[in-house]
Amino acid sequence: MVETLYKKIGYTFNNKSLLTQALTHRSASMAHNERLEFIGDGVVNLVIGEELYHTHPFQPEGELSRWRAALVQRETLYEVGLEWGLDKLLILGPGEKKSGGQYRSSNLSNAVEAVIGAVYLDANFETVKKLILQTFKDRLSLAHINSITKDPKTLLQEWLQANKIPLPSYLLLQTSGEDHDCTFHIQCTIKELNASSTGQGSSKKRAEQDAAQQMLAQLIDKKEF
Repeated sequence: MVETLYKKIGYTFNNKSLLTQALTHRSASMAHNERLEFIGDGVVNLVIGEELYHTHPFQPEGELSRWRAALVQRETLYEVGLEWGLDKLLILGPGEKKSGGQYRSSNLSNAVEAVIGAVYLDANFETVKKLILQTFKDRLSLAHINSITKDPKTLLQEWLQANKIPLPSYLLLQTSGEDHDCTFHIQCTIKELNASSTGQGSSKKRAEQDAAQQMLAQLIDKKEF
């Protein structure tokens, strides 16, 4: 298992206890990964920030900050954690494991930062910089940045307008649950493409965004987007 991680990150630890600590949740041991997570958070922000600074020399500070925040958000790091197979390597206490902690986004994203912090301490800045840039290589493309910094409804609308297709309609299909914990179900329809999708959320706005996201997934699958 650990050897598979080494291959995926392109690095083999000299001090293996650092990796063990990076993979240890606070529920399992006093020697957990939160201090390494602190180091990793700073390193990944620096590396991604520097890369954006050099590759987009005409973008203002505010835009670069927004892009960096989107690239290193919990959801992105969670995806990286799954790609690295950390869900199979996390060391959890019995209660945390029983409750599905190995799949919890906070646990996986924190572990990614902890592993990065551990590599930095085990090796040097240049080594961990290479690891981070390789991991985020595709995510650093402008197309990907736009996809995560713009909400699904905006992306769908811009694509339809660019292709001279009328905007979609959003229809409330139903609501479910109690009044204080209601779920909205929305249908997104693009008549000209004979396409529809459904989404759900705790508000109409969130349900519409989810429906738009599902529509984008359909367009991507059909290689239209």
